[in-house]
Amino acid sequence: MTVNNSDSNSQLLVSWWQGIKKTLRQDFLPILTDLRLAIVMLLVIALFSITGTVIEQGQSPDFYRTNYPQHPALFGFLTWKVILTIGLDHVYRTWWFLALLILFGTSLTACTFTRQLPALKAARKWKYFEKPSQFNKLALSAEFERVSLASLPNLLQQRKYKVFQENDNVIYARKGIIGRIGPIVVHIGIVLTLLGSIWGTMTGFVAQEMIASGNTFQVKNIIDAGPLAEGQIPQDWAVRVNRFWIDYTPSGGIDQFYSDLSVVNDKGEEVKQETIYVNKPLRYGGVTFYQTDWGIAAVKVKLNNSPVFQLPMAQLDTNGKGKLWGTWIPTKPDLSEGVSLLAKDLQGMVLIYDGAGQLVNTLRTGMGVEVNGITLKLIDVVGSTGLQIKADPGIPIVYTGFAILMAGVVMSYFSHSQIWALEENGKLYVGGRTNRAQVAFEREMLDILDGLSGESNSVVNLGFK
Repeated sequence: MTVNNSDSNSQLLVSWWQGIKKTLRQDFLPILTDLRLAIVMLLVIALFSITGTVIEQGQSPDFYRTNYPQHPALFGFLTWKVILTIGLDHVYRTWWFLALLILFGTSLTACTFTRQLPALKAARKWKYFEKPSQFNKLALSAEFERVSLASLPNLLQQRKYKVFQENDNVIYARKGIIGRIGPIVVHIGIVLTLLGSIWGTMTGFVAQEMIASGNTFQVKNIIDAGPLAEGQIPQDWAVRVNRFWIDYTPSGGIDQFYSDLSVVNDKGEEVKQETIYVNKPLRYGGVTFYQTDWGIAAVKVKLNNSPVFQLPMAQLDTNGKGKLWGTWIPTKPDLSEGVSLLAKDLQGMVLIYDGAGQLVNTLRTGMGVEVNGITLKLIDVVGSTGLQIKADPGIPIVYTGFAILMAGVVMSYFSHSQIWALEENGKLYVGGRTNRAQVAFEREMLDILDGLSGESNSVVNLGFK
């Protein structure tokens, strides 16, 4: 006698697969679809989302070393080492946060298929009550004598019930089936929102640029990006800063700062132009440009009758006492002497200091002064705009999911109400139940029963549970 090894292996494989399915169905699925697990995961996701909001994201290691030292540790445990090790500096891109989102979404999906869809399928089916004893199990029931079933369908239809009647002596009616669909729609909305968040995390990026007026740039200074973000970084178009300016209050404070930006294609042709300011960004090609900062890039000066020189200005360290930019201008060809120009804003005034650090003079745009035997004329103070640049392809998915979620929440408020009736042996039995809004349903049922009892005052029994 010979044994076919191929058949034996196939049987083992089938047996092994059936064992896995049984384990998943009996052991894993009940845990995955447990409401308590979903609540715990939701709270954990919310906790880490709050952490990602409170702790600055995407900063340099030196930033965290400075602001979260080891001694003393924030809350006794939160140090820069903990932040960098766990990934709290980029919470939304960590593997464990994405795993939480995937697990939560899987739990909702499993709950939808194992609980919500079967509940909806059961709600869409109906069966007639054919025995008076079945009405004893309902939340509200009544028994009449000498009352006909004939007027009940009209009373139910007036209250938007869908009536099913197979014989002359039995009725089933329902309304609010949309309330059973609502939880499924809520789950779809949440899962879609989670998918949008994951997709945005994987494909989005954040960049920062400081660009002087008149310059054109492409997005290069990426400070945070997902592993699939390369395709979102624009390569075939750039942005030109036509002009940057600041509006000041009468007291000299900053009122608002503006950037006039133009999107130009690879041929240098303008395809979009917009003036942005705080809370009014430029959007193009899935990328959003926010106005976030400003600076002084350079000064334009003339020395005697020389051409106009544009000299870069560097931001100086003031130990937190405000912004200040400076540059040095030689006043002799051998660079042996010179003066320093300092500026604190774009209002067109600079301070002139000599080599000994003494204030020599002040100078406004368009004016000239004599310094070290030469005439120094200030032509312009060139501002630079600070832009934060973001791309998040998951946002449309998140918004769609949120809209579906809100629609599902509204749908869930509809009550699913059911009413049965049976006419037998000269008696009429009527009863019903609902899954929510019990008081309103009882009032509706009493109105229906009043309509029936108008034909006869013989109400034998009225029961509430």
